Amino acid sequence: MNLTSQIKDNLKKAIKQGNSLEVSVLRMSSAALHNAKIAKGKDLSEEEEIEVLSHEAKKRRESIEAYEKGGREEMAEKEKKELEILKEYLPEQLSEEELEDIVREKVEEFGASSKADMGRVMGAVMPKVKGRADGNRVKEVVLGILEE
Repeated sequence: MNLTSQIKDNLKKAIKQGNSLEVSVLRMSSAALHNAKIAKGKDLSEEEEIEVLSHEAKKRRESIEAYEKGGREEMAEKEKKELEILKEYLPEQLSEEELEDIVREKVEEFGASSKADMGRVMGAVMPKVKGRADGNRVKEVVLGILEE
């Protein structure tokens, strides 16, 4: 069963259970997937579905950060709960060690030694970690390793 079908089925269950937060998140996710399908003009592959849901998760992480900076803890908590619901549909995130191993492998492969090599390393790492690590997190790890 693809993610779109799974989300629609879980949306029906959430509506029956009266879980308004989950209904809201699943409706937004379903709409985002539907809009991406229309934009592509065809059904989405599993990788494309994950990309759409990763983008939705990224929006939540950015909102959490903004709300926390603005002192709006109640809104940040709501976004955190939404993010937890979204994470159920995304692949498991890479641990810090796993991500560092992948980055180190690419750094060695390219013989990268400075920030000037960052673009090549990022370009090689991102396809390997797509959907399993946020780009900002990857950037931090790449910078950290290149600056060692």
